[in-house]
Amino acid sequence: MANVLTDLAADIYKAADVVGRETVGFIPSSTINGDGVQRVAKGDTVRAHFTRASNASDITESMTIPEGTDQEVDSKTLSITKSRSVPIPMTGEDIKHLDNGVGYSTVYGDQIAQAMRTLTNEVETDLAVAAYKGASRAVGAAGTTPFGSNFDVIAEARQILVDNGCPTNDGRISMVLGTTAGTKMRNLANLQQANTSGSDVMLRQGVLLDLQGLMMKESGFVQAHTKGGGTSYQSNGAKSSGAGTITLDSGSGTILAGDVVTFAGDSNKYVVNTALSGGDIVLGTPGLQAALSDNVALTVGGNFTANVAFHQSALELAIRAPAVPGGEDAALDSMIVQDPHSGLVFELRVYKGYRKQMIEVAAAWGVKAWKPDNITLLLG
Repeated sequence: MANVLTDLAADIYKAADVVGRETVGFIPSSTINGDGVQRVAKGDTVRAHFTRASNASDITESMTIPEGTDQEVDSKTLSITKSRSVPIPMTGEDIKHLDNGVGYSTVYGDQIAQAMRTLTNEVETDLAVAAYKGASRAVGAAGTTPFGSNFDVIAEARQILVDNGCPTNDGRISMVLGTTAGTKMRNLANLQQANTSGSDVMLRQGVLLDLQGLMMKESGFVQAHTKGGGTSYQSNGAKSSGAGTITLDSGSGTILAGDVVTFAGDSNKYVVNTALSGGDIVLGTPGLQAALSDNVALTVGGNFTANVAFHQSALELAIRAPAVPGGEDAALDSMIVQDPHSGLVFELRVYKGYRKQMIEVAAAWGVKAWKPDNITLLLG
């Protein structure tokens, strides 16, 4: 292939630093499974393995080595669900007109930066949706922006992660807030004052401070969830603590993935991971925190903004260059470019036509919330 993209790289990176960008918090907080060489096709799967909790047994002295109890290892898969591109066509006359004005290099650099912006925002949205619909439980009040007077709710979110067994001492837990919640936090007087917060960074620069062992981040794509219309449902049969699949009866209407539900007599706010189907809903692991009797009323919570706290290992993004037949197609040149804003990598390909060329910016990806135990919602 002709080397037509190398000389453009400097203009691309320069433009990426100038073009306006929305804040991203889920991408840098997730496990990124990226590869600048390997390609992938839509529908391909990425497989991961998870060990179950083990059981201890009494030691009994013997001259025979005990057999031990077999352990099961769970296998889960992540699917590549999207293969997306942003084409940037340009005729010879377009390029000539631009060179007689602001310059072709200036404009195409901005166009490529805008293409990376578009794809980055799609990826961030997919992660935000997967995170909140794959959470275990929730804290806060639906429909009320947190941090009205204090940040105590962060400790409550952290407690859920701790109680679920999430690692908390490795510096990999993030809380991703919507910009409205971020503004509320910045307005807290005790965080603005250097003598109480220990730093003037928030006051002077507006940077969110890490709190309660969580890295505080913002995203322009924190999701607004509209609840299902389910009413008057009751538990159908008793369930023990730890149960995840709950059978319901008596009620009517939908219960959606992402809905936050409560059971009478239980203060926990459970997140529905799998929508009501065949009379069953599936709660995020570790499931019920107390035994559930038969005929206990279920209540679907209100609409909310889904701020999310999670461990990096709980949410994964697999992203690759899209597949091409035999490794080549009609492209004159291609290269992998890393977006300096999000850290994601995209493929650029240049195609030549009749008095026309096209630059394509592309990526294929899939997302997965692997461990609901390590994800909790902060309702807003």
